[in-house]
Amino acid sequence: MLEHIQRLLRRDEETGASAVEYGLLVAAIAALVVLIVFALGGVVKEVFTDTCSTIKASASTSSTCT
Repeated sequence: MLEHIQRLLRRDEETGASAVEYGLLVAAIAALVVLIVFALGGVVKEVFTDTCSTIKASASTSSTCT
C-alpha cells in the first residue's frame, strides 16, 4: 500500500487543462466577441435604421381606413 501511495505522489504527469488555461481561453473568446460587436455595430445600426424608416414610410402612405 505504501508503494502505491509513493508512486502516486511521484507522478509528474499532468493531464487536462488548469484553471489558468481555461481563464485565458475565456478571455480570448470575450475579446473576439467584443471585436466582432464593434466591427459589425455600425452595419447592424444602419440596417435597423433603414428598416425603421421603411416601415414608417409605408405606414404613413397606407393609413387609409374605409
